[in-house]
Amino acid sequence: MCALSLVSDGLSISLVCALLGLLYAAYLIRWVLVSPSGNDRMREIAGAIQQGAKAYLNRQILSIGAIAVLIFALVWVGRGLESGIGFLVGAVCSLAAGYIGMNVAVRANVRTTEAATRSPHAALRVAFNGGAITGLLVVGLALLSVGLMFFAVKHFTPDPKEAVHAALDALIGTALGSSLISVFARLGGGIYTKAADVGADLVGKIESKLDEDDPRNPATIADNVGDNVGDCAGMAADVFETYAVSLIGAVLVGSLTATGASAESALVYPFLLGGVSVISAVIGILFVNSVRIAPTRALQGGVLVSAVLSAAVFWPLTHTLFPNGVVIGGKGNCSAGSIFFASLIGLVMTYVVLLITNYYTSTDHRPVRLIARASETGHATNIIAGLATGLHATALPVAFIGIAILLSYHAAGLYGIAVAVMSMLSMSGIIIALDAFGPITDNAGGIAVMAGLDKKVRETTDDLDAIGNTMKAVTKGYAIASAGLAALVLFGSYVEELKVAYERLGKHFNLAFDLQDPNVIIGLFIGGGLPFIFSAFSMDAVGKAAGAVVKEVRRQLAAKPGILEGKDTPDYGTCVDIVTKAALREMIIPALLPVLVVIAVAWCPFFGPKVLGGVLVGTIVTGLFIGIAMTSSGGAWDNAKKFIELGNHGGKGSPAHSASVTGDTVGDPYKDTAGPAVNPMIKVVNIVAILIIPVFIKLWVAQ
Repeated sequence: MCALSLVSDGLSISLVCALLGLLYAAYLIRWVLVSPSGNDRMREIAGAIQQGAKAYLNRQILSIGAIAVLIFALVWVGRGLESGIGFLVGAVCSLAAGYIGMNVAVRANVRTTEAATRSPHAALRVAFNGGAITGLLVVGLALLSVGLMFFAVKHFTPDPKEAVHAALDALIGTALGSSLISVFARLGGGIYTKAADVGADLVGKIESKLDEDDPRNPATIADNVGDNVGDCAGMAADVFETYAVSLIGAVLVGSLTATGASAESALVYPFLLGGVSVISAVIGILFVNSVRIAPTRALQGGVLVSAVLSAAVFWPLTHTLFPNGVVIGGKGNCSAGSIFFASLIGLVMTYVVLLITNYYTSTDHRPVRLIARASETGHATNIIAGLATGLHATALPVAFIGIAILLSYHAAGLYGIAVAVMSMLSMSGIIIALDAFGPITDNAGGIAVMAGLDKKVRETTDDLDAIGNTMKAVTKGYAIASAGLAALVLFGSYVEELKVAYERLGKHFNLAFDLQDPNVIIGLFIGGGLPFIFSAFSMDAVGKAAGAVVKEVRRQLAAKPGILEGKDTPDYGTCVDIVTKAALREMIIPALLPVLVVIAVAWCPFFGPKVLGGVLVGTIVTGLFIGIAMTSSGGAWDNAKKFIELGNHGGKGSPAHSASVTGDTVGDPYKDTAGPAVNPMIKVVNIVAILIIPVFIKLWVAQ
């Protein structure tokens, strides 16, 4: 009776958990906003950052909105109204998570600065709680939107036999909406933040020998705005999309592979994993707030507490839902212990990826210190060391991903992999809190410098910023690793959907993705090249926009020499306007590239579903490697610079420091634009392929 009740009410329970997470986020918003916001000068600077961030996001929403309306119409015509509505829900919620989180972050920054005048622990609490709001918004809105779409379409479809199919159609649309918006948000925010950062560094630090966030630098406000629109709004949309797609993928795989008495449990189980982890994330956040230990240990401890609590609840939950196991196509009957083992793999993978990425990007470990040491011999050796670090950093994550795939597939087939991915992504609430913590502390340091506060305040914010840089790199590694696993689940869904589509046409499904088949190899080449072309467009965009900022900063310093003497005030608004226009203009082509490539391959009369399947796998493999390499190199370069600025290898102003600034400048678009944007791009390719199967199936069968 208890099992039946949990199955029938499981979706409702998960929705209640999502609402509780959002309610706690609302409490944290109030807590942050009532915290002291400093003196008038601090509030003035924070106001300029808020204004710039809000203006950019408003213009970005208008730009994306026009494209979204067109795609909504195409999805409606090609896949049905349910998918079209799902697309809109996914797009709106993805934007909302980033928009609200960013608006809180630009208010938490100045409050973190003020808290730093009192104690490091007070500053940690304000910055972390500001980031926790974004984390809870991501998981709460993702779980709520996907759950409500599934519930509404399933229960309001007149024909019970078509109800689940209609609900899954709606969820595929939701996945596309969240993924496509995520690509735009990641690209636009990444281009903005890194164009401003690179422009500010090249002229401000290298040419004019100014410190970080010096108010005499005309690009400094644009740089601080960029931290929020890229690392808060962009990352929130990114992980919202990854979470939603992983949840949808798990439900989709469960519907296609699970049979027998526990088939409905297989649909409900992913929702309940998400619901449990929302509550454990809240407890993890409370842990970070309550302990007084070193910041890094507190943040890592919060993740560990959340993971252990989730695992403790997953055990009875799994055995209650699957008392007699579940029949999975291709694997037979899988026991509750096997399903739980798959969920445990996802939790362990979360911590493994965090530890590996931390090793390659933290100032406490050898890779970053090697880059700092290489800076003593010049700019070129710094670049070589940073590139090598990123390449080295791919080995361990990919090896563990392979092990996770092998173990979870052995446990419960494709559904086991889907459960592992959902379990891993269920930790997003606490993980994204770590990521959003970074730009808040970065902005806090900038406000401290521009407001002329005591150097001890800047030392406090710098310590937290260094931790934040590592946490940002760690969470990017987490997002990309989970994206690789999620995309594999989506590829499995593509094959299963193809099978269903063939059977509906009365055709026998006998497609095999054989590596000896030239069609598959052609697809692998096309898909393997896509992340490289996508990244090239992204890097080009940053280079063009950064060049424009460099010229503007040079123009202002030449026209008003009094700026460097503190006699004239820079025109911050012009730099903000330059990067805003450049980001909105340059994000369009790379964001639409994966969609256009998939449609072109599907439509080409010489190709077919085999070539398209090869495209999906090729994109997953190379995208995973290039994403990990870029984000790891960028994070390591950034922290190597900070390690030198602490007084090592000559400290600030030394030749080693100059070389490290160059490395950090090269690494900026690596870690904050191209690398992270590969994550949603991988899933856009797979989701679009699933979405267009009904449109192209007759053409493929005829071939």
